[in-house]
Amino acid sequence: MQIDRLIQMIFLLLSHENMTAKQLAEELCVSTRTIYRDINILSVAGVPITSQKGYGGGLSLLQGFSLDKSYFTQEEQSHIVQALQILKASNYPDADKAFNKVAGLFSHNLQSEWLEIDFSYWGSPEKERNSITALERAIINKYVITFTYFNAELTVTEQIVEPLKLVFKSHAWYLVAYSKRKSDIRTFKMSRIRNLQITAQSFERELPEDFSINPVYREDDDTPIFRLHFSEKIAYKVYDEFQEQYIKKLEDGTLEVTFRYQISDWTFLYLLSFGEYVEIMEPIEARNMLKEKAEKIASMYQERQGYQNEAI
Repeated sequence: MQIDRLIQMIFLLLSHENMTAKQLAEELCVSTRTIYRDINILSVAGVPITSQKGYGGGLSLLQGFSLDKSYFTQEEQSHIVQALQILKASNYPDADKAFNKVAGLFSHNLQSEWLEIDFSYWGSPEKERNSITALERAIINKYVITFTYFNAELTVTEQIVEPLKLVFKSHAWYLVAYSKRKSDIRTFKMSRIRNLQITAQSFERELPEDFSINPVYREDDDTPIFRLHFSEKIAYKVYDEFQEQYIKKLEDGTLEVTFRYQISDWTFLYLLSFGEYVEIMEPIEARNMLKEKAEKIASMYQERQGYQNEAI
């Protein structure tokens, strides 16, 4: 389409001091006559393209020209830059380079300090970026990958998968892939992947259009329903962690949360992060299991205190 070619021409001229009509024609796969016709159209539209004859000459944009007034509104420019800031903050490879290039195309005031996004608690940004770069290559070229995975059940498995998509959700990167072990599509958290290797084996599988990373809960789901009581002292965290539809405030100020959880080590580790401010009311099996874990923790500290007293 002509409009696409015109925009491509502007970007080419923005990234070069000057280009000849022949060079533009080769880049855009059209004739030099078409290039000169497009230049006339851009000039009429207010894009200042200058022409210089002789050695070292060619076509160029007037110094100081930017795309901000020609193709994007101020709001559209802000949205583009904000999206790149988010990508940059998530440690996506080379996002900072893309941000600087695009921001440079627009007016300088877009690089203001009003917005800052920081996901620094991820841990090792450099390692994360390297893994994302490798996965990007594997997904685009459709190469099978292998890795060691530490799952939520605290078990370690060796995985052979067909990588299909990278997803950034709730402060973390996830890999959606077809698992050879499970013969099904699975989601893997990037921070739990170790020893990532790209193989020479290719695949043809595509991700189903109706796939969603969000789990779908049904009324007949056999996952047990937890009824949890949280102290009002930790209400801020409860509202951060759970959707309001699952929270009910009782007369004494206690927050009751009803939600589906698997009875697993991950679930108990998560609930223990609330300390003494959470109590499992149902199911009784889970209540007793958490009580046993709490007693083991208390016993461990009592034993250590005993050793310290003996040493004194």
